[in-house]
Amino acid sequence: MGTSRLEAFSDGVIAIIITIMVLELKPPHGSDFRSLLPLWPVFMSYILSFVYVGIYWNNHHHLIHAVKEISGGVLWANLHLLFWLSLIPFVTAWMGENHFETGPTAAYGFVLFMCSIAYLLLARGLIVNHPKNSTLASALHNDRKGAISIALYLTGVALSWFAAWLGFLVYAAVAVIWLIPDRRIEEKVIEEIEQGEAADSGRNDGSS
Repeated sequence: MGTSRLEAFSDGVIAIIITIMVLELKPPHGSDFRSLLPLWPVFMSYILSFVYVGIYWNNHHHLIHAVKEISGGVLWANLHLLFWLSLIPFVTAWMGENHFETGPTAAYGFVLFMCSIAYLLLARGLIVNHPKNSTLASALHNDRKGAISIALYLTGVALSWFAAWLGFLVYAAVAVIWLIPDRRIEEKVIEEIEQGEAADSGRNDGSS
């Protein structure tokens, strides 16, 4: 089956997630800028989560763009990813409202960890038993950045129980890692297109 409905549905859910997060930002009662200072944990949590949701949206777009077919199992794997992404507004608000206390910060890291696992399962589901998705398979055969991110999330969760701010710094560091675009899929897609164009040009030259 095609990918258009899956991508459209995922885009809609991610847009709603961002909307929910911004609605959690409650304006202060004061009219001066000093009244914003007590809200800095909420703003920091929102900024980090917005970046994370943007990263997942970006990578999800590239992931789906690189495949030619999906299955029912892939649909469920995609819903599994969206489920964990949908929890980001909850743990974001919980962490921000409680000024990065241990429990909320650890829970935030656990949700990020499960999002990374869900994304990995989706990518593997797109590759397994889908011979037409060979472009994706060749692009993701060595996913060191993903493995490092999973390890860092677990490290951040563990550190949160000793010093929550250390856990938050680890989560921010992973976000910075992923701000540098992962061009493996894009490069493989471009390479495949160029090879196809070269083959078509060769056939046209031979027939002329």
